[in-house]
Order: sequence, then structure tokens, then C-alpha cells
Amino acid sequence: MQVGRRKPNWLKVRLPNTPEFNRVAATLADCRLHSICREARCPNIAECFHSGTATFLILGNVCTRHCLYCNVRHGVPSAPDADEPARLAEAASRLNLRYVVVTSVTRDDLSDGGAGLFAECIEALRTMVPGCRVEVLIPDFRGNPQALDVVVKARPDVINHNMEVVRPLFPALRPQGDYDLSLEIIDRIRRYDAKITSKSGFMVGLGEGWDDIIDLMEDLARAGCGRLTIGQYQQPRRDNVPVQRYYHPEEFAKLKQIALGMGFLHVEAGPLVRSSYRAAGAY
Repeated sequence: MQVGRRKPNWLKVRLPNTPEFNRVAATLADCRLHSICREARCPNIAECFHSGTATFLILGNVCTRHCLYCNVRHGVPSAPDADEPARLAEAASRLNLRYVVVTSVTRDDLSDGGAGLFAECIEALRTMVPGCRVEVLIPDFRGNPQALDVVVKARPDVINHNMEVVRPLFPALRPQGDYDLSLEIIDRIRRYDAKITSKSGFMVGLGEGWDDIIDLMEDLARAGCGRLTIGQYQQPRRDNVPVQRYYHPEEFAKLKQIALGMGFLHVEAGPLVRSSYRAAGAY
């Protein structure tokens, strides 16, 4: 069932004012860390913070790319902070996290795209929070195989690289990215180390057709993607691309069943789903 552009009730959430939510927010501030939860205006920030989890955003909060759907600021970022991995691990330890998700802005200004700092964060977490699982959500590193190898050798449990949008919309909405390169990254993860779970995700509601969605899922399945997230696009700012339609929860349920039938090991699909949504439970 197609729904109009007026935001439906199932997308309306409120921020809680609970001790657990405030503790996560205070810890991030105290350790001088960013979270993609805040920077990207994730609709699940209430649920995740209330449950004591957060997705850490490293390498600053200014992206060198300008994707038309994203709320993260773009421009000229600051130099990487060498102390960031230690502060991230300290925050994870203080919050008693057992599953940590680390992502970053895209840093095309760096020779390795920030891969080295990803590896340092993984190593710091392994040292300061023994036994925790680590998931990284990485950019494309401009296709640099050595950069991806640096991340793989740090042995995270999950490597996620999001497709974000279907192939026909990719050039317009992700003009500095490449659809086939992103698919290749998913395939490389599988070939580099079969013990590391590969993961990807995308949004709907940007003007794609149903067949476009199926084609994207088939491409990811062929690339060996293990986990998949599918969520509803919501326009974060006035200057972002507008929502073309809102998908009904029943449509997400149908997409989940189709994806599972393609062989994905785990699928999260729903209006409020984002790439790190219930990531610990999936593991």
C-alpha cells in the first residue's frame, strides 16, 4: 500500500528523559566524542540511548562528501585526533558496552581514508573492553584495497558498508560515490576473511521502484552480504532531497521475507531501521 508524503504515525517518536538516556549523552560529551545518532538525526536515538548503546562517530563530524540525503555537515574537516581511540574505548568501558559500533564521516582528504584510525579504535576496544564485539561501518576508502586490508587485519566482528540507495538513484544522490565500487567492497570483505561478517543497508522512499529494490538486494546477495538493514528515508533538513513516499510496515515485512529468501543471514527491515539498529541482537 502506498502512503502519501505526510509523515505517518508510525514514524513519530519522542526523546525520553530517562537516567540511562542521559548517562549515554553525558558520557559522550565528557569523553569529547561524536555519535552518528545525533549527527545524522537517527530516529532510534531514544531506543538506543535508553538501552545504553550508541554508534560512535570518529574522524570528526564534517564529511568531505555531500550526499543529498544526509544530515552530517560537509566541508573541510579538522585533522584526525590521535587520542580519539583511547577516549572511545574509555566511553565504551564506562558504559559497560558489550557490542560497539564505530563509524566515521568520509575522509577523502586522508591518504588511507581514515582506515588506520578505525584499526586503532578496534585495537583499543579489544584492550580496554575485553570480550566486547566490534562492528565498523566504513566508507569506500575511494576503492583503496590497502586501506580495507588495514581494517580487516584489525579483526572486527562485523564490517558494514552501506549502499544507501538503489542503482538508478546513486549518481544523483551519491555523486562522489560509485555503486559498483560499494558492491565490490562487500565482496572483498568476504574474500579477505570469511570469519568477518559483511553487512550493508539502504533506504527507501527516495523515488525508487520496487524492482529497483529487488535488484539491489540481489546484487548484495551475489556479493556475499551476510546482514542487511532496510529503512525509511526521512528528510533531515530542508535542503536535503524530499521524501517521495512513505512505505507501510507491511511492505517492510514483505521485503524482509524476500531478502531472507535470497539467503541473507539476518535482516532488519522497518520504517525506523537504520544501519546499526539492534546490531547487538543480530550478532
